[in-house]
Amino acid sequence: MANTKSAIKTNRRILRQTKVNKSRKSRFRNAIKNINLLIEKKDKKAALEYLPKLNSELMKIAKTGLIKKQNASRNVSRITKRINAL
Repeated sequence: MANTKSAIKTNRRILRQTKVNKSRKSRFRNAIKNINLLIEKKDKKAALEYLPKLNSELMKIAKTGLIKKQNASRNVSRITKRINAL
């Protein structure tokens, strides 16, 4: 357990940041799940409409450092390929 004033404050800050990161990670996973559901339903029009939102969401999360930018780009690229194959 933290026993100095600065360590206690740091611990509080880490707990707050953990909540923020969990929420961002959840948004990332939900965005991927939503687009995958649209692809499974073979709804190309809806998937194409959702694609810019997905890209924006992933890049926002990559900007914070929760995932790397290349990870976000790779996900968008693979999903775009799957949509075009419909």
